Amino acid sequence: MDWVETTGKSVDEATDRALAHLGVHRDDAEIEVIEEPKAGLFGRVRGEARVRARVRPSGPRPKRSRRSGGREERPRPAGPRSEKTRSPKVTDTETPRRNKESKSNGNRRPTAAGVATRSEKSPLKEDTMAEGISLAEQGSIAKEFLTGLLVSMNIVAEVSVRELDEETVELSVNASPPTELGVLVGPRGTTLQALQEVTRTVVQAKSPSRTDRILVDVAQYRERRVAALGRFAQQVAQEVTDTGEERALEPMSAADRKAVHDALTDSSTVLTRSEGEEPRRFVVVAPA
Repeated sequence: MDWVETTGKSVDEATDRALAHLGVHRDDAEIEVIEEPKAGLFGRVRGEARVRARVRPSGPRPKRSRRSGGREERPRPAGPRSEKTRSPKVTDTETPRRNKESKSNGNRRPTAAGVATRSEKSPLKEDTMAEGISLAEQGSIAKEFLTGLLVSMNIVAEVSVRELDEETVELSVNASPPTELGVLVGPRGTTLQALQEVTRTVVQAKSPSRTDRILVDVAQYRERRVAALGRFAQQVAQEVTDTGEERALEPMSAADRKAVHDALTDSSTVLTRSEGEEPRRFVVVAPA
């Protein structure tokens, strides 16, 4: 997946936004700090922090034939070799055995190292694996998994797929009435977050070379959660402004921390930053 860049008043805030954008845990992402805020007069901070992040590849890379300078290595012509350059694994006594294997399986061919490879691992298939599958196909795989999960749980619901951008697909689970869907959300959305991670893992298993951002929502929970956190953040900001003392919030997920940062990003009276380590990372609201 390509890198995404985010900004914030601090490196922590920019990092939280990047993790929320990718929809992954901090341990599953690669993060690079591009720019840090600069210290100004009287302890004030100038500028913004800028980071870039991407999902850490977790699947095995496609196997490729050894190449040199963009061209496949060809077997060297037969001839005398010195003991220094002769491969310790290839001896004259092994020649009859390799010939016997070639006769028993016509689909194998020798490579430069004398190791047989199957013809089905052709460059055409390797190129296809490297490119991965399309975003629409990833959405289809995720929908099939979620639909099967709902059937196994005896939950009657509909799964819809929507592409938010070129690298993001969202799967929405809805039912009428939505009362049965609470089990998929869990307390503070913890079950929903786990469901999203499992869905992404299923998609990644089908496309180890490329997995885009997979989002899962249940009964518009995420939208309602962001709105509620925005209202809560404004209340905390008012309390911090009135008392002049910073306040540490309870530990939150990366998505919830991003919602708090976004709600107060335009505030001129308070600043926000993230502290702690996952999964106990939290937001601190402080006077500006």
